[in-house]
Amino acid sequence: MFRGRSEHNLDEKGRLAIPARFKEVLDQKNEDSLVITNQDGCLWAFTRDDWNVIEEKAASLPQFDQAAISYIRYFISGAEVCTVKNGRVTLSQHLRKTATLDKEVVLVGGLKRFEIWDRRKWEEEFQRAKAVFPKVSQALADLGI
Repeated sequence: MFRGRSEHNLDEKGRLAIPARFKEVLDQKNEDSLVITNQDGCLWAFTRDDWNVIEEKAASLPQFDQAAISYIRYFISGAEVCTVKNGRVTLSQHLRKTATLDKEVVLVGGLKRFEIWDRRKWEEEFQRAKAVFPKVSQALADLGI
């Protein structure tokens, strides 16, 4: 599972160093690439196996359902397979533009995925999440978490 947060810099070619604890997850799963897509102002990075589960579910959605169409057009169509080489992954210009990534980024563990945020946007999102956490904590407690 992907856990923790770390700050990194993208180089001019869009290369991003993968933290050692995230590389361990990839090594355990024998993965040499990630599937990266856009979501909610950041990028989500999945192992290929975890992405395959998402694609299988997406393929079974009703073909003419508007929510399914929007999901596929935005989330699924934005996905790119990105090779991990020498502990780094290169983010395409398209992915960087979609998530407005410049240089300073934060990688955020999300269990079966990790997120890649612009540092300033992450700070705003973290403050928002921190503010609502007491309220959602009760809802999570009701779910047994």
